[in-house]
Amino acid sequence: MKLLSFAIPCYNSESYMEKCIESLLPGGDEVEIIIVDDGSRDRTAEIADAYAARYPGIVKAVHQENGGHGEAVNTGIRNATGLYFKVVDSDDWVSARAYKEVLHALEDLSKGPDTVDLFISNFVYDKQGASHKKVMQYRKCFPVDQVFTWSDVGHMRRGKYLLMHSLIYRTRLLQDCGMQLPSHTFYVDNIFAYEPLPFVKKMYYKDVNFYRYFIGRDDQSVNEKVMISRIDQQLRVNRIMVDIYNRGNFTEKHLKHYMYNYLEIITTISSIMLIRAGTDEALQKKKELLDYIKTQNRGLYGKMRRSLVGQITNLPGRGGRKISVLAYKITQKFYGFN
Repeated sequence: MKLLSFAIPCYNSESYMEKCIESLLPGGDEVEIIIVDDGSRDRTAEIADAYAARYPGIVKAVHQENGGHGEAVNTGIRNATGLYFKVVDSDDWVSARAYKEVLHALEDLSKGPDTVDLFISNFVYDKQGASHKKVMQYRKCFPVDQVFTWSDVGHMRRGKYLLMHSLIYRTRLLQDCGMQLPSHTFYVDNIFAYEPLPFVKKMYYKDVNFYRYFIGRDDQSVNEKVMISRIDQQLRVNRIMVDIYNRGNFTEKHLKHYMYNYLEIITTISSIMLIRAGTDEALQKKKELLDYIKTQNRGLYGKMRRSLVGQITNLPGRGGRKISVLAYKITQKFYGFN
């Protein structure tokens, strides 16, 4: 069995996917690299097949009709044979030195009694043109270099969340938890970083800057204008996360607290994007989102009404503008808009 499976969802990725693949190849025979060509129209399929032919024991090329990022991740999970699983987007890459440390730690864990459900590392917002690269690290939230549980998790302030870039799951957990990311929908990485968490019992945090998250393309999903144009997909993800929260049988209070906070920030992001869209239709969609939460879980709705989400539903005057700016800054911090 391979130690670690990587899935690389690719759609028209010919201009940058090779940098991503090359950064993963140093893992050698311990890893498998699953390149999922999601119905690309450029040379993506050709490049994927060339790597699979050159590295037959390491690289797999999987071709499918276009289903979007979520369906490409689903395909990666279905095809994974490694003990652990990580998604690396085709315009991102990993740090060489941190890669060695991560593999060494995973190998040690796999040989001992504590095969963890979730391995966490840092990621870097590699924003194009920025002289200072922001790092999302968790050393004040999690014990470092040791196995821990939800009861050991410290305070995670707003803006400090586990995103897809920081996560390596145990593959079997993903296959068994029933997660099925929706097709033709952006922002499903939030579901990937959310739905499996109630199944996670043991975790491990390595304080290394492993993942490099590129920000800078004009067509990138975290471009603010693009996000507003795709707001219906963000709202779909938001509603799915409400349903996941409502299904949760939370026996651990730290986990429940985290799941609520993550859902709150996603709902805040949806709301602030709709406010920035500035149309009557967008404001109606904001009302419909909150109405959905209310009909599904009145207790959750009441809690959100008293929180930041609730405050930004009424934004008249100077005070309202201050709240809006605060919410937008949190949104920026979460996504690292370009």
